[in-house]
Amino acid sequence: MSQIETFYEVMRKQGITRRSFMKYCALTASALGLGPAFVPKIAHAMETKPRTPVIWVNGLECTCCSESFIRGAHPLAKDVVLSMISLDYSHTLMAAAGHHAEAALQETIDKYKGNYILAVEGNPPLNEDGMFCIVGGKPFVEQLKHAAEHAKAVISWGACASYGCVQAAAPNPTRATPVHKVITDKPIIKVPGCPPIAEVMTGVITYMLTFDRLPELDRQGRPAMFYGQRIHDKCYRRPHFDAGQFVEHWDDENARKGYCLYKMGCKGPTTYNACSTVRWNEGVSFPIQSGHGCIGCSEDGFWDQGSFYDRLTNIKQFGIEANADKVGMTAAGVVGGAVAVHAAISALKRAQKKNQEKVEG
Repeated sequence: MSQIETFYEVMRKQGITRRSFMKYCALTASALGLGPAFVPKIAHAMETKPRTPVIWVNGLECTCCSESFIRGAHPLAKDVVLSMISLDYSHTLMAAAGHHAEAALQETIDKYKGNYILAVEGNPPLNEDGMFCIVGGKPFVEQLKHAAEHAKAVISWGACASYGCVQAAAPNPTRATPVHKVITDKPIIKVPGCPPIAEVMTGVITYMLTFDRLPELDRQGRPAMFYGQRIHDKCYRRPHFDAGQFVEHWDDENARKGYCLYKMGCKGPTTYNACSTVRWNEGVSFPIQSGHGCIGCSEDGFWDQGSFYDRLTNIKQFGIEANADKVGMTAAGVVGGAVAVHAAISALKRAQKKNQEKVEG
């Protein structure tokens, strides 16, 4: 590992000033949701720790995770690939191909045993001895096991690697299988989504490089800092949900007013992701803001959970606007009943006090 330059050394060679480097560390801390106190720690890590070798392999997938990753802005994907990590193998991004690419893969495994991170995009099919996905003339499942054997940790990029996604949807003829069901002896971080948000992907890598440990994970193995809240909890349409204001039909008047898409099948109330806070395309928008309900792509088995446009959950909202008169009458009844009960108790206490005084007199 000592032969690999540190992140800071690479930046200095690119003409980056110390001042700009510290600004970068501050932006990185902000992107990770960390306070100003962590900026010196991030700077120290990037100054002293060698870049981590990364092997990125691809199984059954559509390359949407790679497409998302290269559009990262905080930090830029080029800074992650060229400076923060040493991306030694990725048949999508690397210049080498064929035997040269496979030689680079083996060289990294041999040279950095126990010190490299394995990033997996897609999943291995297990049916027919894995012959539904061939890489370098061999079943992908063999490449996956070989690359994972000496890895420090494994990152499962996207819904495909994390849960199986559409490849594993019923009836799953290829037996497409999530990574964690094949690799069972390594720490695995799931970063689901179809695809994951670019800044979530780069943020996970930045955290691991900065603190030299896995981020805190939820019960499904996802980074809690990005998957700790439901999209519903931070959605800008949430007030309309609470008020009982819903889109009833596509492009109706309520849709034009930006009402809640829950009745149109939005899975925001049951989906954990950072879409409504980090958003996409450098924070420009996310599906709900663009007028389409969340399809729950960061949850297990979302392809088999029914139509994207059917309301499959039964979340009860307050209904303040829709039931204002009813709520008002109920509240008045409750208050009136409480007043009557209070008056009756007070009268009873006064009567008991008078009787007591007579007895004592």
